[in-house]
Amino acid sequence: MHMRNVEDVPSPCRNICRLDDEDVCEGCHRTIDEITRWPQMSDEEKRSILARIEHSIE
Repeated sequence: MHMRNVEDVPSPCRNICRLDDEDVCEGCHRTIDEITRWPQMSDEEKRSILARIEHSIE
């Protein structure tokens, strides 16, 4: 039986915690809501956010 690890999908946090004018972190590119809800999100939600971040910084 596989026990689910809370951090199966790692946080994109870069320890550069500054919010821009739109309340998006300049380090990880997540919204303040995404940052605060990250521990409770499903892996699917986390992967969706990571894909959006990757696409937006290309």
